[in-house]
Amino acid sequence: MFCFQCEQTAGCKACTGASGVCGKKADTAELQDRLTGALIGLARATEGNEELLTAETHKLILEGLFTTITNVNFNNETVTALIRRIEDEKKRLVPNCFFCLASCGRTENYDMQKLWTADEDIRSLKSLILFGIRGIAAYAYHAAVLGYTDEEISNFFIKALFTVGMDDLGMDELLPVVLEVGEINLKCMAMLDKANTETYGDPVPTEVSLTVKKGPFIVISGHDLYDLKQLLEQTEGKGIDVYTHGEMLPAHAYPELKKHAPLKGNFGTAWQNQQKEFADIPAPILFTTNCLMPPKASYADRVFTTEVVSYPEIVHIGENKDFTPVIEKALALGGYPTDMRFTGINGGEKVMTGFAHHAVLSAADNIIGAVKSGAIRHFFLVGGCDGAKTGRNYYTEFVKKAPADSIILTLACGKYRFNDLDLGTIGGLPRLMDMGQCNDAYSAIKVAAALAEAFGCGVNDLPLSMVLSWYEQKAVCILLTLLHLGIRNILLGPSLPAFVSPGVFAFLAEKFGIAPISTPEEDLKKMIG
Repeated sequence: MFCFQCEQTAGCKACTGASGVCGKKADTAELQDRLTGALIGLARATEGNEELLTAETHKLILEGLFTTITNVNFNNETVTALIRRIEDEKKRLVPNCFFCLASCGRTENYDMQKLWTADEDIRSLKSLILFGIRGIAAYAYHAAVLGYTDEEISNFFIKALFTVGMDDLGMDELLPVVLEVGEINLKCMAMLDKANTETYGDPVPTEVSLTVKKGPFIVISGHDLYDLKQLLEQTEGKGIDVYTHGEMLPAHAYPELKKHAPLKGNFGTAWQNQQKEFADIPAPILFTTNCLMPPKASYADRVFTTEVVSYPEIVHIGENKDFTPVIEKALALGGYPTDMRFTGINGGEKVMTGFAHHAVLSAADNIIGAVKSGAIRHFFLVGGCDGAKTGRNYYTEFVKKAPADSIILTLACGKYRFNDLDLGTIGGLPRLMDMGQCNDAYSAIKVAAALAEAFGCGVNDLPLSMVLSWYEQKAVCILLTLLHLGIRNILLGPSLPAFVSPGVFAFLAEKFGIAPISTPEEDLKKMIG
């Protein structure tokens, strides 16, 4: 296999053995490469046949891209079935080509080995495009579930796939597409924000308990809020509590979700701790999107998947969304006999969430006044993905060492490193504000833009510093969005992406000032003096 799309990749170079660090086997990695090659073939087949494209065409592209994100699908059968569906769609678009003996390449699936063995700078730029659109596809998928789509976003997936499959493009042609990934992701995050807030209401600051009450319960992980809503509706009145896990934590802040009685609290910490935290819980776990790790035998019989998530021999809930097997398992296991008090990694027994753009901007006058009075001297956006690799304690120490006159904005699962800390308040505002899931980077962007407008300056002139952690492909498209917006001097860690070549990184460092993290003390000194 050859895979270097996530932060934990072997030796900070690539997973090339019988299996990847994530647990994906070589044969599955090969199938996912075939799947990507088939998507590029489908993109080629759309040329000149745009009028034949249907909602199913675009859905297949979303599913195909989403399936190849790290920690989503480990199941050869489901990947193979998806490849067949893509092949059938390609034949529908260009049926005559499959009787032609000429090799024009129009409908041929792309050989991904040509990408992995290309010139390192070309490979790097194409990887940024490919991994970036995989991340965008996840966000577009969640929006589409709620009925929100955008033709420009759908068509860009085709353009980007077509670009990755072009072997005669140089850096001058690829760089604009890389930044366009960021532009399109901004539109996609805005669409998903609209979908979520119009469906579930604007998030409100909410305190979430980490205690699990006695009795039957279900843990739901991933990112898909609609799956959670359906689970809450189906558990109503059955004596079963529902606890969020990982990136599902922000669901507690949405009015239309928090009104459901079964929604009780949050279980566990970040996704990479699941094999330890799920080992002996007397409850089923439902995975709705990425963040699945290969289940250990001690709890595999209690794991369920849905949507594009799939793992061999694990019960999958199909499109009918009948969660009866999950509910029955919860009742059979019975839960804990007494209330169980769990804590975050720093010992806190509760966390706060719900500081999305609506909530923060509602307090804009207070924030602006606090800045002008000197009560708030600096803002830090410390967010992104969590992961198992050593060095991520940097983010905990950074937050602890941030000066008392600073505000910490955070989002995504990286917050589990410090979200149970009590940092106090400034002028009635909590110093630590959880803005939501990874896609809620859109909230941070909206807040930054509003503050820049209020102070009559550019975002780069604000007392705002971004310290980001990355793990998988959604972090890639968010970073490209920030670069598209011209935001400079971002610190990235805990290590730089293996797929970013020295030449491409030198370009990003020169043009955008992007740099790797060092130590909390040195970075804080550099940011605020």
